[in-house]
Amino acid sequence: MHTITLKTDDNFFAMLNEMVKNLGTSRSELIRNAVINYKETLEKEKLKMQIQKASMKTRESSLKAAIEFEETLKDGLDNV
Repeated sequence: MHTITLKTDDNFFAMLNEMVKNLGTSRSELIRNAVINYKETLEKEKLKMQIQKASMKTRESSLKAAIEFEETLKDGLDNV
């Protein structure tokens, strides 16, 4: 295992110690879990953005197809 030194202000240190006490874990374990959870959150956000981008592309394509279909509905039927 590697060691990382973290400098914090008094408020952060107190909050960290309170969380450690409430969760019954170590500071190291709490910080490791926090970093892992943050990484997972970032990955989920990235995936969400990719899905939204794909959805918008599909939406634009579907709208274009719908407009083209609507135009064909009137083909040759103007006099009916």
